[in-house]
Amino acid sequence: MSTNVSTKKAASGCLGVIVVGAILIVGAASIYRVNETEQAIITQFGKPIGEPITEAGLQFKTPFIQKVNMIEKRILEWDGTANEMPTKDKTYILVDTFGRWRIAEPLKYFERLRDERSAQSRLDDILGSETRNTIAKHELIEVVRTSQEREPDEATEIADADITGKVGVLKPIKKGRTKLEEEILTKAAPKLAEFGIELLDVRFKRINYNPSVQARIFDRMISERQQIAERFRSEGQGEAAKILGNMERDLREIESGAYREVETIRGQADAKATAIYAAAYNQSPDAADLYDFIRTLQVYEDVLDSDTTLILSTDSELFKLLKDDNPTESSGSPFEAGQ
Repeated sequence: MSTNVSTKKAASGCLGVIVVGAILIVGAASIYRVNETEQAIITQFGKPIGEPITEAGLQFKTPFIQKVNMIEKRILEWDGTANEMPTKDKTYILVDTFGRWRIAEPLKYFERLRDERSAQSRLDDILGSETRNTIAKHELIEVVRTSQEREPDEATEIADADITGKVGVLKPIKKGRTKLEEEILTKAAPKLAEFGIELLDVRFKRINYNPSVQARIFDRMISERQQIAERFRSEGQGEAAKILGNMERDLREIESGAYREVETIRGQADAKATAIYAAAYNQSPDAADLYDFIRTLQVYEDVLDSDTTLILSTDSELFKLLKDDNPTESSGSPFEAGQ
């Protein structure tokens, strides 16, 4: 009889353990925790039940038949693939973009996309398409330049010369890269909102030429830089010629003024010398005759030599001393013949 009692006690103890274990299992299956960075959707047999749970803390659900689906609550990243696309001016470029988004309507997001992988694929399709459409409607300079208000410096004007077709001249910017990013965001946001996604921002990460045309673009840029260099050299040579011309003109003016001043001084000196000679030799008739005699001899010395042949008339002043055997006697000079 004691054996039966022990058996019953053991059986009741096992049953109690089983009941407690079942309660714990059911309780564990009924309770779940939602973190602050998450939001939850309860599904029953694959279909959403009730509203999304966005508050952090412990929550309850029907065990075994309901499932908890956690959805990210934080801002998520989208990193697009670099794609080749043409601009309005038919320049093929590689555009690499990135964006930020978050799940604004968890229920709609779960019903349409289910998981983040599907959301990333949808972002690739929509943002890639809108980026291509926006780039195709604008010229390359609109994608390269930041904004319409930014004034390019001289170096930037030269760097952008290959875009405009005129060396060193920058085309006017109507929108700029910032406005294009806003345009992509504005057009893509309503399409993504249908999937419960809020698009926060879209930016260009990198813009580059197509490798197949990059070498040709660089060659054209080099050619245009050479044109710019030649223009600068030409302008420099023109300035140099202008400076040299002004220098030559100033030099001629200085030389002319100096020569005029020298001749003026020389003329004044000659006049003073003549006046002094005149004053000296006009003191008496004999002094005047002596001066005339000396001047005539100086002329003979300058004009006549052994190789000189002159044909003179007898009444020539130069022939006066040559024809007179004793000029000093005829002129009454104090220099007598034989003295």
